[in-house]
Amino acid sequence: MAYRQEQIKPYTTKGEKATQVEAMFDNIAPTYDLLNHLLSWGTDRGWRHKAIDSLRPFSPQQILDIATGTGDFAILAARRLQPLHITGADISEGMIEVGRRKVEKMGLQERISFERQDCTALSYPDNHFDAVTVAYGARNFAHLDTALSEMRRVLRPGGHLLILELATPPHFPMKQLFWAYSHIAMPLAGWLISRDAHAYSYLPATMEAFPQGEVMQEILRQAGYSQIKWKRFTFGICTMYLAQK
Repeated sequence: MAYRQEQIKPYTTKGEKATQVEAMFDNIAPTYDLLNHLLSWGTDRGWRHKAIDSLRPFSPQQILDIATGTGDFAILAARRLQPLHITGADISEGMIEVGRRKVEKMGLQERISFERQDCTALSYPDNHFDAVTVAYGARNFAHLDTALSEMRRVLRPGGHLLILELATPPHFPMKQLFWAYSHIAMPLAGWLISRDAHAYSYLPATMEAFPQGEVMQEILRQAGYSQIKWKRFTFGICTMYLAQK
């Protein structure tokens, strides 16, 4: 099935989305962490904590963090879950390189490794990971259904998929306030700090287009997942999905 966010590209309507997303994240990698925390007013840290803690009852030992970016989610998961190993996978070498430096500085290189991977064609064997996580990356997938299928393939039976994704608040007045913030403040801050206004116009566009709530729950069910739960954070600015293979 085709989804609206799959048709939204950072720079031009021509060419493959995956190629443009890779170039975009390579461009903004040096300032990504600063802007990420700045634009969310630091609330993204709390969302990450709550999402990772949802995996604690299952004690996953081998974790795959898809769209790992600069490794923030993988680093926090390593500290809070104490797994044997986390593999951070991303399409952008620029983001991965920032992540590697952070992990080495923290002395976590034995527990966290990084690899360039395309989420629609993962190189890992079937039934390999106890958990697969995606934080703020699912809306960038060029083919959501294919990525969900691949992530399910590499999960062991009984393993869990955790998705944390930005969304648009569903109710007045936060819906209207957030629209103004995301369409005016985000692109302006993105241009001032990263010098890439396209990237931070692309962000709210994909947030608005990405399937949310019950719609995403049904997409996960169609992809073969079960025991699907979802929860909104901070008036619906962020949504967490937890599902089982």
